[in-house]
Amino acid sequence: MNVNGECHCRKIAYEAIVDPGSAAICHCTDCQNFSGSPYRASVPAKADDFRVLRGAPKIYVKTAQSGTKRAQAFCGDCGSPIYSAASENPTQFNLRLGGLKQRSQLKPTKQIWCSSALDWAQDVTAIRGLPEG
Repeated sequence: MNVNGECHCRKIAYEAIVDPGSAAICHCTDCQNFSGSPYRASVPAKADDFRVLRGAPKIYVKTAQSGTKRAQAFCGDCGSPIYSAASENPTQFNLRLGGLKQRSQLKPTKQIWCSSALDWAQDVTAIRGLPEG
């Protein structure tokens, strides 16, 4: 599936080819912290199938508990998360669903790091909802 996205201020634009069946949710505490929300949703794209069309993401390299270094790419102006990847010679880019125009078509099929999941975020259907802010 062809996807395209951009950051909130539109200074960064990108496109990729992804398998829509590989979208996932991560509940790890790093993803909670980076996203500012209970979890982060993403879909992987092979390095050969991902291309930045406009702008240049700012990169922050985080070191996981395992010692693995991961590049976290985001817009240096508006802060929108774009992707994560290996910090050196990435073969895959995990694109953040929120920036993709096709996000409604990319329903996650698995969840990881569920041991860190926040209980209250597992089912929000009982929370009162409004059509707009």
